[in-house]
Amino acid sequence: MKLITHPGDGIKPLIQAIDGAKRSVDIAIFRFDRSELEKALLRAAQRGVAVHALIAYTNRGGEKNLRQLETRLLGHGITVSRTADDLIRYHGKYMIVDQRELYLLAFNFTYIDMEHSRSFGVVTCHRAAVQEASKLFEADCKRQPYTAGWPNLVVSPANARKQLMAFVKGARKQLLIYDPKIGDPAFLRLLDERATKGVEVRVIGKVGSKPSGKNGFAVHGLAQMRLHTRSIIRDGHYVFIGSQSLRVAELEMRREVGLIFRDPKIAAAIAKIFEADWKLAESHKASELPTSEPAVKAARKVAKVVTKAMPPVGSVIESVVKEMAGEKLDVELDTEELEKNIMNAVRDVVEESVRDAVQDAAEV
Repeated sequence: MKLITHPGDGIKPLIQAIDGAKRSVDIAIFRFDRSELEKALLRAAQRGVAVHALIAYTNRGGEKNLRQLETRLLGHGITVSRTADDLIRYHGKYMIVDQRELYLLAFNFTYIDMEHSRSFGVVTCHRAAVQEASKLFEADCKRQPYTAGWPNLVVSPANARKQLMAFVKGARKQLLIYDPKIGDPAFLRLLDERATKGVEVRVIGKVGSKPSGKNGFAVHGLAQMRLHTRSIIRDGHYVFIGSQSLRVAELEMRREVGLIFRDPKIAAAIAKIFEADWKLAESHKASELPTSEPAVKAARKVAKVVTKAMPPVGSVIESVVKEMAGEKLDVELDTEELEKNIMNAVRDVVEESVRDAVQDAAEV
């Protein structure tokens, strides 16, 4: 396996891969502004390589550019498919060369992501990884349902929550996390629980609420650079790199793609960059628990209003349970506790959804 690091490696590894393709290039595109990459795809098509581009049906503020790219590629004989509109966003970024090499990327094919953002990608020839990515690519090109197969390819919404939850739960000593927007309540609780159990948990990015456990976990913003990667290093040996943040929308309502793998060398390389970024963040006093951000304030206000306006649900719960289990149900239901849990769950989901909507509106 090989690691791609941004800023640093730039566009060169992708150009070399396309120029070296002999049979096929399949590429999933969410954002794209690199003319060098487009020219490499055209060169490949001109020498007889089967180039197939899967282009997102939309991205915020960039649909015109996507449609223009689509027209240009079609004009040069490249096969183009457009993603379906069943999910709120098709955000995965990856490329498959000659059905033998997978480029799984946390960055878009854009200048800002490659030259001015902290991000990573990984290149692998692992047969199962390539085959599963190819299965996903074909399903999305044909707008057919995708069923997760090989578990280490992390695909939202198919298996991402399950696989990433298990990945984080498996930490025994350390979790180093790059994530622009951790907001999923279950993952926040899990990270807090891991920290309470003695796992060193550090996040470069932002979290949706302040850690509440006995020990909590540390959070810093990334200093002097835009953060775009979603990456986790577990116990110095295991790595997740992908496009999904640990938040509800990216786990359950969007097409996101990532990869979990064991590679101590790559883990060490990312950890070294993490430590340097962490040290720089500390020196700039860049801790960014966003409790005062407009997105968080708006989310909390809406969640409070919604839950206050909800009618009592205890009697409804009791009648539904009795209807399903029968009138002879011997267990005495604590409807007050159930109602409290449901209200808390609704509040968490509403708060997360509003925060995501506000943050997405500002996303570049």
